[in-house]
Amino acid sequence: MAKIQAIRGMNDILPEQTPVWQFVEDTVRRVLSQYGYQEIRMPVVEQTDLFKRSIGEVTDIVEKEMYTFDDRNGDSLTLRPEGTAGCVRAAEEHGLLFNQTRRLWYTGPMFRHERPQKGRYRQFHQIGVECFGMNGPDIDAELLVLTARLWRALGLSEHTRLEINSIGTSAARREYRQALVAYLSGYRDQLDEDSLRRLESNPLRILDSKHPGTQQLLTDAPRLENYLDQESLDHFSELRSLLDAAGVGYTVNPRLVRGLDYYGKTVFEWVTDSLGAQGTVCAGGRYDGLVEQLGGKPTYAVGFAMGLERLILLLETLDLVPASANGDVDVYVTAMGDSAVPPALALGESLRTALPAARIMSHCGGGSFKSQMKKADRSGARYAVILGENELATASVGLKPLRSDEPQQDVAQAELAGVLKELLGPLTAGR
Repeated sequence: MAKIQAIRGMNDILPEQTPVWQFVEDTVRRVLSQYGYQEIRMPVVEQTDLFKRSIGEVTDIVEKEMYTFDDRNGDSLTLRPEGTAGCVRAAEEHGLLFNQTRRLWYTGPMFRHERPQKGRYRQFHQIGVECFGMNGPDIDAELLVLTARLWRALGLSEHTRLEINSIGTSAARREYRQALVAYLSGYRDQLDEDSLRRLESNPLRILDSKHPGTQQLLTDAPRLENYLDQESLDHFSELRSLLDAAGVGYTVNPRLVRGLDYYGKTVFEWVTDSLGAQGTVCAGGRYDGLVEQLGGKPTYAVGFAMGLERLILLLETLDLVPASANGDVDVYVTAMGDSAVPPALALGESLRTALPAARIMSHCGGGSFKSQMKKADRSGARYAVILGENELATASVGLKPLRSDEPQQDVAQAELAGVLKELLGPLTAGR
């Protein structure tokens, strides 16, 4: 019988890989907590209309990429392709936005049926941050200052750069869209296939086309900034001043747009040159009209999302995964002989109580001294604690370094926690 394998583009995250995921997630959680953001958790399945109304029916996501199905009641449901719409739905449904501001974040899997490639999968994981009820550019700036702090915490500051733009109000974009379509319609025979299709459905997306011929055509195209309303211009100018004051560097990219219909005014991307074509590691902007679009009262909103797979790929590519994220245990407690098993288990428990940041594994399953030491070595532990009949008789243990040529030493059981605390201090710091 053939073995069942994972669905293409939906990957297992193996035990050897999860420590770096936990490192990134914990770092993000810590930084967001510093700014007072609260976590929200939404279902992975929503009504299909939620995404059609928020993302737009003529976008690639809705037309081609969503995992949509009818359930047993005949309702059309969709695995979430992004998190913002679900977050807005949950916040509105539970009254979180009524006459108040909110700073929320979430993490979890998203689903899009597209061609799998490195850094882009059909099931992928995002961390999203959404802020509601604040109109000024100061909250836009806070999000960008926050992400700059995150890059510092991850060691990525020198490998990421910020691009910003303003795409104005929906009225300004409608006027610009007409001008852009009129211009590009004269060059239909020179547009690439994707841009030709977008010309009818979502022409602003043509601005971020990577096709060289299309980019050349855009050189003389109408420029979005010439169609912006005064409110958007003022908002963008104040945002730039706030970023300058905070020391956050940026580049204004006049061709930067977002692929979803609900964005307006500020849009931004953090990009890297270290991942080839998959260069965006964080993206977002303002979406002041989305809450009303989904049935709520007009609500100011801004947020961003970052893909965890791509962020982890960047850390691994740059060899920036810290040693503490390797998942290895610190201490392996062995039990030589049946009489040593109960006290060895008790010793392991006492060490975990005394050293809560340390990773301590107790040997189970019996075996010879040689086999237990092989397992201790394979665990990645720095030290093996050896407990046998001789040690039981003297209330001591053998403490054997496994990652250096230092000699084994005998340590009194009562002093073991203190000795390990001193030896492991630099390793376990910050966990």
